[in-house]
Amino acid sequence: MPSTPGPCGVPEPRPLLELATIARMCGDDLVQDRVLLPRQRQALRAILRCRTAELGGHLDYCERCGFERPSYNSCRDRHCPKCQALAQHRWLERRRERVLPIHHFHVVFTLPAELRTLVRYNPSLLYDLLFRTATATLLTLGRDPKRLGAKLGVTAVLHTWSRDLSLHPHLHCVVTGGGLHDDGRFRSTRPGFLFPVRVLGAMFRGKFLDAMRNLHRRAKLRLDGPLAPLGEPGRFEGLLDRLYHKRWVVYCKPPFGSPDAVFAYLGRYTHRIAIGNARIVDIQSSAVTFRTRHDKTTSLPPRAFLTRFLAHVLPKGFVRIRHYGLLASANVHTDLVVAARALAEDAPSPSADTPQHRDKTTTDDDTFVQLLLRLTGIDLRRCPRCCARAIRRMPLPTPDTLRARGPPC
Repeated sequence: MPSTPGPCGVPEPRPLLELATIARMCGDDLVQDRVLLPRQRQALRAILRCRTAELGGHLDYCERCGFERPSYNSCRDRHCPKCQALAQHRWLERRRERVLPIHHFHVVFTLPAELRTLVRYNPSLLYDLLFRTATATLLTLGRDPKRLGAKLGVTAVLHTWSRDLSLHPHLHCVVTGGGLHDDGRFRSTRPGFLFPVRVLGAMFRGKFLDAMRNLHRRAKLRLDGPLAPLGEPGRFEGLLDRLYHKRWVVYCKPPFGSPDAVFAYLGRYTHRIAIGNARIVDIQSSAVTFRTRHDKTTSLPPRAFLTRFLAHVLPKGFVRIRHYGLLASANVHTDLVVAARALAEDAPSPSADTPQHRDKTTTDDDTFVQLLLRLTGIDLRRCPRCCARAIRRMPLPTPDTLRARGPPC
């Protein structure tokens, strides 16, 4: 549950039901048992330190009434449930200028359950393969002269979890409802139809399994532990044969009707993590209870809960939000501009003009205090005791600073 503004527009104390509480209960046991990867240990340490005195911070004090309140720094780890809101808003503002004023589709590509153990042992390779094959499927069908014959724009976001924190790798794709033809014209799809989902699923399946076979031939896949039987002759090919005969799930949701609806979607998915603090219902030494789908709840032992959560920590440096086609970085100043101009010529209106540069004074140049005030109405410069706008800040030393030794005598 997020904090709410008090009577003077400052946040009330946060609830104690936080992921960090569970990490303090059993995080040391996981580290000592050496069951965590280095990146998982790093994420766990960041969550434990986030907004604590260990990271340092500032002391807010009121010059009028003498009120004092410490505020500690955030860890800014992308897996921390406390550090995503403002980063997400800044990211959305940077992307706003690149959204075309047309309808968009939401397409979800899901890997079958038979591949989950393989993904767990080869996350970087197979998550990257999921990106490449799913987006190649969309762009190939878009380029097909029998369908659209144009270059689409795709923004893809990787999610690896289900609502109960089980491993469930899938890719959310926001796809433009049309593309740029070679003749410079913009060709739109029908408002309610992109491509047949069976065709999407079959092509995605073929591209993914063919690329996975190539990885296996080049001995790039890790096949140890529970995957050791796949190293026996014929076993890996048998797995691929079974997967070739299975229908792969690709889901295409109804299209977004406006750029604002696209941003409402992106705001829910881009910086989401496996579980936020708001979904935690109860924390006991024997069980952690959290909400799943349709307001149902499930319970797990704290160690099992934390183990499931850390299974969704991505490898270091892995990019989980990627752009393709018209929205690729190589095309945003060329093909995307041409597409926007073509749309403006076909349907002139203020909303269909070529995307303009944003006002940087309201996004990246905003301080944390200014951005929080603009988004939530919470003014951290206003005193919660006397309501005067007289709060000033002074830095707090970190524990490392306090423990620093002086020069020898």
